[in-house]
Amino acid sequence: MSAAIPVSAGVTKTIINPGDGNPIRRGASVTVHCTGMLTEGLKKFWSTRDPGQSAFTFKAGVGQVIAGWDEGCMTMSLGEKARIQMTGDKGYGSGGFPAWGIPPNAGLTFELEVIRIQ
Repeated sequence: MSAAIPVSAGVTKTIINPGDGNPIRRGASVTVHCTGMLTEGLKKFWSTRDPGQSAFTFKAGVGQVIAGWDEGCMTMSLGEKARIQMTGDKGYGSGGFPAWGIPPNAGLTFELEVIRIQ
């Protein structure tokens, strides 16, 4: 695993496995496997690898997902697996996400693996 590199204010990325090197383009349909955790204590709140779950698809760079995820994904490439960490303002902010046990302003960590780009 590489050292954490800054992506933007409040977002860092640590590459676990490099991808093909061709970055995701804004508006591309991206499919990822993902595990989301609270940064403090790394308590998992969601994973596409859990029973009954499947890979997640979204349009990159257009605000369909939380800001930190969008910003981190825009630096990734096909086949890449990385850990994206973000401050609360780049995650669910002051509202948190109570349904998943995410408190207000919680720092988040996501392990993402890009499995398809269209």
